[in-house]
Amino acid sequence: MIEFRTSSYCDLGSCVEVGRTADGSFLVRDTKNREQAPLAFTREEWAAFVAGVKNGEFEAS
Repeated sequence: MIEFRTSSYCDLGSCVEVGRTADGSFLVRDTKNREQAPLAFTREEWAAFVAGVKNGEFEAS
């Protein structure tokens, strides 16, 4: 069973959760629809995303 963690930026139900599989990939799902299949990312894809967040690549301009 995969343990999902809710984002610390969760705001009034508009949340995402992240889980990690046994093979090290990451799953992301919407808390409003947990029955829907989560998005899956490899370790490399997740690392690139996290690096982008830390570098401000997703900041609103």
